[in-house]
Amino acid sequence: MGANSDPTQDGSDEQQRRSEIYTYEAPWHFSSTTPTARSAPTLTSPSNIRTPPPRLSSSLTRSARSPTSSPPPATSSASGASPTTIAASRSKSLLNNNRTSEFCGPLTSFDWNEAEPKRIGTSSIDTTCTIWDIERETVDTQLIAHDKEVYDIAWGGVGVFASVSADGSVRVFDLRDKEHSTIIYESSEPDTPLVRLGWNKQDPRYMATIIMDSAKVVVLDIRFPTLPVVELQRHQASVNAIAWAPHSSCHICTAGDDSQALIWDLSSMGQPIEGGLDPILAYTAGAEIEQLQWSSSQPDWVAIAFSTKLQILRV
Repeated sequence: MGANSDPTQDGSDEQQRRSEIYTYEAPWHFSSTTPTARSAPTLTSPSNIRTPPPRLSSSLTRSARSPTSSPPPATSSASGASPTTIAASRSKSLLNNNRTSEFCGPLTSFDWNEAEPKRIGTSSIDTTCTIWDIERETVDTQLIAHDKEVYDIAWGGVGVFASVSADGSVRVFDLRDKEHSTIIYESSEPDTPLVRLGWNKQDPRYMATIIMDSAKVVVLDIRFPTLPVVELQRHQASVNAIAWAPHSSCHICTAGDDSQALIWDLSSMGQPIEGGLDPILAYTAGAEIEQLQWSSSQPDWVAIAFSTKLQILRV
């Protein structure tokens, strides 16, 4: 702060900066979102993808003009040299290791290995996790990961990944020892599925998971299996998405059916807090929030998707 600055004005500028919200409304429902520097799953489909060019209006909302059509890419694209470029391409190969029937068990999620971009992991309802080498277009390994459907997978390093399942467990796998896994957490209620998993890239000792149809987010420390280090319980309806801050080891954003996006400071987790932990920031959207991403290239911005709208929020 300079010697001639006005503290009142500085406070007003900071408040205005934090209230920046950009909205893009599409003519269809959003099913997936991603910042420009992060990969996201796409759906293989025979139909074209309609991509509208965004236009910034005076009311700071994004609206569509004439959409264009392009064939859908076969997979996500890893981060490129330019953080502001989007690329689409024709299908190069179909990764399918099923040889026994016409159809394989549907995939539920996949994650790119940021430390080794040629490698991706997929999860499936057939209880397996499969690790692919997309350059050689072959399977590196396939593991029977759980007793029931596997709903999500997340990398924690070059050869380490975790998964969550309908069997209610979080399991960690090390590809150097494919015969064993470590159960980090199991739902306290039997047959309660875990549906989403987020691994803290700034501090890989921590991960977070979402319980199906629950307003609670469970944060885990892999050094102390079975017991949550903290439970985030300020949502009023089911939580749908989680995103760790790409620039901080102790901040996480959660979003759900209560139309809220909440940011939490976990620096005090592990310490007793009367009444539980409260979020430090909250935003209420116009409908249930289904998608959430925290930009690694622009960490001051969080993107949420609900219904036909995509919003970018400065935090």
